[in-house]
Amino acid sequence: MQKFGIAEKNIFDVSGKVVIVTGAGTGLGESYAQAFGKMGAIVICAGRTQSTLERVAAAIRKNGGEAIGLSVDVTDPDAIRHFMKQVQAQAGGVDVLVNNAGAEIVEDFLSVTPEHFDAIIGVNLKGAYFMAQAAAEAMKEKGGKIINIGSLGSYIGLTESSVYCSSKGAIVQLTKTMAIELAKYNIQVNAIAPGYFVTPMTQQFYDDPDHRAWIESRIPAGRWGTGKDLAGPALFLASSASDYVTGQVVIVDGGWLAG
Repeated sequence: MQKFGIAEKNIFDVSGKVVIVTGAGTGLGESYAQAFGKMGAIVICAGRTQSTLERVAAAIRKNGGEAIGLSVDVTDPDAIRHFMKQVQAQAGGVDVLVNNAGAEIVEDFLSVTPEHFDAIIGVNLKGAYFMAQAAAEAMKEKGGKIINIGSLGSYIGLTESSVYCSSKGAIVQLTKTMAIELAKYNIQVNAIAPGYFVTPMTQQFYDDPDHRAWIESRIPAGRWGTGKDLAGPALFLASSASDYVTGQVVIVDGGWLAG
């Protein structure tokens, strides 16, 4: 039975889907991985350090989920291709990519070196680009979902974060272009732009009482985000509930950009 064209089924179901989460060993990546594990997905925890990935995967398995930890250097396209072959061999394919791996070096514009520039762009843009390319190639036959991760820095300038903001601004445009080009393969491409969440990358700001208070004063919700605040948007974009949504960015910032 259908009402208004909506089938009476759980359109948010992701059980059995193979979900790759990059940067899954810590921070928001770990939160995404745990959320998908709880919802019955087969989670591929990807990142640089095998021991941290296995820790996250083991925690998911302990809670009754399915998860594998696989290391990959997202700045190396050859390593990405090898990683995707491992995913194909161990999980049979990929349904969803959460392109979460990220890097930041806090320094003023005049101090940025070519090495630091390349390090941030290498993870945040090059890594996201070629991981998405490899995932899309694997999804071409049956469709899939790609979720890129932006930031407040996709939309506003942040002091001492010129390279980071450049990379995250590019993610928004990459998401739109990918959505257009990959639609013919039934691959939906969207992004999530988190606001301020307590992670290893933002811990220094959270630990500074003055900086923390200033940030909280700018957020209409009055608090920093938590991992569960991202679970809903991620599950929506990974499920069939978003089959007609592509090229969009879901901003999860407690209202920061509304003001």
